[in-house]
Amino acid sequence: MGDLRSEPGQSPSWSDKAQSLTLPSQLFVDGSFVDAAGGETLEKFSPIDGRSLGEVASGQAADVARAVRAAQLAFDDGRWSGLDPADRKALMVRFAEEIERSSERLALAETLDVGKPIVNTLAVDAPGTAATIRWYAETIDKTYDEIAPAPQGRLALVTREPLGVVGAVVPWNYPSMILSWKVGPALAAGNTVVVKPAEQSPHSALVIAEAAQAAGIPDGVLNVVTGFGETAGKALGLHDDVTKIAFTGSAEVGRMFQRYAADSNGKQVSIEAGGKSPQLVLESAEDLQRIAESVAWGVFYNVGQTCNAGSRLIVHESLVDELVTRIVEFTEKTFVPGDPLDENTQFGAVADHAQLDKVCGYIEQGRRTAHLVTGGNRVREETGGFYLEPTIFAHVQNSDAIAQDEIFGPVLTVSSFASEQEGVRLANDTRYGLVASVWTAELSAAHRVSGQLHAGTVWVNTFDESSIITPFGGFKDTGSGRDKSLHALHAYSALKTTWINWAQS
Repeated sequence: MGDLRSEPGQSPSWSDKAQSLTLPSQLFVDGSFVDAAGGETLEKFSPIDGRSLGEVASGQAADVARAVRAAQLAFDDGRWSGLDPADRKALMVRFAEEIERSSERLALAETLDVGKPIVNTLAVDAPGTAATIRWYAETIDKTYDEIAPAPQGRLALVTREPLGVVGAVVPWNYPSMILSWKVGPALAAGNTVVVKPAEQSPHSALVIAEAAQAAGIPDGVLNVVTGFGETAGKALGLHDDVTKIAFTGSAEVGRMFQRYAADSNGKQVSIEAGGKSPQLVLESAEDLQRIAESVAWGVFYNVGQTCNAGSRLIVHESLVDELVTRIVEFTEKTFVPGDPLDENTQFGAVADHAQLDKVCGYIEQGRRTAHLVTGGNRVREETGGFYLEPTIFAHVQNSDAIAQDEIFGPVLTVSSFASEQEGVRLANDTRYGLVASVWTAELSAAHRVSGQLHAGTVWVNTFDESSIITPFGGFKDTGSGRDKSLHALHAYSALKTTWINWAQS
C-alpha cells in the first residue's frame, strides 16, 4: 500500500506519483484479492488524458454468488455480528485509521478514475470517507434497544437485529464517500456487505478493501465485486441471500433494482436517485455577491456531477440580471478547466466520454431553446481528456429539457418569477425532490417558503452545508432511501419483539 514514496529530498508532483502508482485490480472476496472466476476483465481509462489505468476484474454472476456466499457465512457464524460491541467498534475505528493512512493513495485513485481535482479528493473525499466510518464506529456502543410498557407479569423487549447480507451499489461521482455512507452504518449494525462500485470508478472501493484487510476486519465481512451493472449489479439485485440493496444512482437504474427485488426475495431497496435542485432567490434576498458565489459553487463543484447540485436558479425578476452577471464573473474566474493532477485546479474533467456526450447533447438543446450566457464548449481536447466549460443558460422555460432532466454536468439554468407563489411553484415543478434552497432576508418568508418546498433537505441562505449528523435523501423520483445520521443506521436493522411471560401460573 506504500507505493507513493519518493526519494529523499525530492517532492514529486501528483503527475509523477500517478506514474508510479499501482492500484488493486482484482475482486476482493472473503478477505482475498482474486480474479473473476471466468477471467473477465474491463480496461479502465482515465478521463484526465485518456491514459489506460490497466485491466480490472469484471465480475459476473458466479463472482457475485461467491461474494454473497462468503458474506452469508460470515454473518451466520457471528464473526462480526457476534462480537462484543466494544470489539466491533475497535475494529471499525482501526478501519477508519487505515483509510486515513491510505488517504493519498485513495485520493489519487479517485482523481485518476473520474477526473476529480486532487485538491478536492485530498481535502474532502478521502478524509470524509474515514470520518464517516469512524462516526458509525462510535455509534456501536452508544445505541440502545427498548423495553415496551407491557402488562404486569410480562416483559416486552424491542431489539434491533442486523438484516444479513447487504448489497451496496455505489456511483462514480463520489465513489469513496458514498461507499462509506452505506458500508459505515451497515457494518455498525452488524451486517456483512458486498459492494458493487460503478465500472467508471472501481479503484476507490478496492483501496478501501485494502484498508479493511489491514485493519483486521474479518474475512467475508466486506467484499467488493467490480464490473458492469448489467452483469454484476443485476446478479447482486437478484440474489436471494441479499436482504437489502442500498443504491445511489439514476432513477431508471433504481427502478431496475426494485424490479430485481420483486423478482427475487422481496429484499429491501433503499434508493437515492439524484435531483434537479432549485435555488430560489426571493425579492427580499440580500448580499447578491455571496449568493452568486454560493450558487456557482453549488452547481459547478465536481464539474456539476453531484446529485444535489443546485442546477436550477429561480430568481425574482428584479434581481435576475444583476445576480446572473455576478455569477458569470465569479464562475469565469474560479472554475477554469484544468489538469486534475495540478493542485491549483478546481474544475476537472467529466467522468467519461459517454457522460461528456450526454452533457454536450443537453447543451445543444439549450442553445435552441434558451439564451447561452457563458460556456457551452468542449476544451482541452488536445490532452485526450474530457473537459467542458461551465455553462449558464438564461431565459429558460421550466418545461425545457435542460430545466427538467438531471444533466449531471456543469450546466446552470436560470428562470425568473414575479411573485413568491410563482417562485415556489417553479421550484417544485420537477419530478425530483432531493434538496432545495431559499434565499431571503425575511424570517417569516424563510419559514413559510422552506415549508412549501418539496425536498429532503431545504437550506435557507446557504447551499450544500452538510454533516453526517443529518439524513440525506429525497422525495418523489429521488427515492425513499436515506444516507447519513442515526436514521441510516436504523435502516440497516430490523425490529424484533421478544415477549416474555414471567408471571407465576
